[in-house]
Amino acid sequence: MKRMSEALLAIGTRKGLFLARSSDGGPFEPDPVHFANVAVHSVAVDTRGPSPRLLAGIEYGHFGPSVMWSDDLGATWQEAERPPVAFPERTETALSKVWQLTPSPTEPGVVWAGAEPAALFRSEDGGKTYSLIDGLWDHPTRPEWQPGGGGLCLHTIVPHPTDPQRMGVAASAVGFFRTDDGGGSWAPSNRNIRTPYMPEGAQYPEWGQCVHKVAQNAAAPERLYLQHHFGVYRSDDFGAEWTDIGRDLPSDFGFSIAVHPSSPDTVYVFPLQADMDRTPLDHKPQIFRSDDGGGSWQPFSAGLPDDDVYASVLRDALTASDAGVFFGTRDGEVYGSRDDGESWTRIAGHLPDVFVVRAAVI
Repeated sequence: MKRMSEALLAIGTRKGLFLARSSDGGPFEPDPVHFANVAVHSVAVDTRGPSPRLLAGIEYGHFGPSVMWSDDLGATWQEAERPPVAFPERTETALSKVWQLTPSPTEPGVVWAGAEPAALFRSEDGGKTYSLIDGLWDHPTRPEWQPGGGGLCLHTIVPHPTDPQRMGVAASAVGFFRTDDGGGSWAPSNRNIRTPYMPEGAQYPEWGQCVHKVAQNAAAPERLYLQHHFGVYRSDDFGAEWTDIGRDLPSDFGFSIAVHPSSPDTVYVFPLQADMDRTPLDHKPQIFRSDDGGGSWQPFSAGLPDDDVYASVLRDALTASDAGVFFGTRDGEVYGSRDDGESWTRIAGHLPDVFVVRAAVI
């Protein structure tokens, strides 16, 4: 019998994880909440094995952060006997949050974790336990790294899809860093990214940039898109240099950015009014899409609320995959599109504050 096509949507919120499934293009049916009243800051759907593995970076409150995994689509969850992500004693540092979980596209069993305070960890057992990447932790610029509004967080991991030695990461408010030797050494890669609040002559710092998110399409791995605190950028050389592509947007401030799974020229953003007014443009939720690599932009809002809306979309709450394009808001609304963002359907509402949305065909 032919296996029925099924899509999985994972929604991490301030008070739990919500999973929703869709069969053969039908509506998404949410499951009851997992980890009720526990913050879920990061989620990954690892489809590399014979069956999907779900990973969730949770924050227990008084009991601290951890990483859980499930090999049965959330029916049961497991946790390593020792803390899965922990700083070595020499760092004199304690883990605050796990902001990012990213399966490696080139190394079976390898999963990367981004943490707060800004650090990168590597797992070689499918995401059960992790070890610190010393090369980034010991970077000579670290003593001068400063937190952004959300903390000193490593929130983005961009593995190269064909070369395991190459990777990019982004931390707020530090910038984008690259490695070409598997994490042994790292270099800041923020050339041509402008920080307008700095004095003239100092507006293009090598590091100290407030990068909000970086996205990549695996079909064109050298092409990266970046949502900055003050702009939207594109790189065609894996972050060596950046070009401003946000000039035609009505606002280039926002947190989230995503790339179409099969078209590296198609990119999505959710612009907000401004740094000091973090609400949707004109208080109407709109996804802006470019089909020419950021040369031009179009707004799409069919199916989204007509009433005034004041909730924003966080950096990991917009995603594009083979299952569709999805986003969640800070007032607990989740929307999806199966026509590349041109029209939208409400999937869930009245959820807690949405931190992260991930989707995959399983």
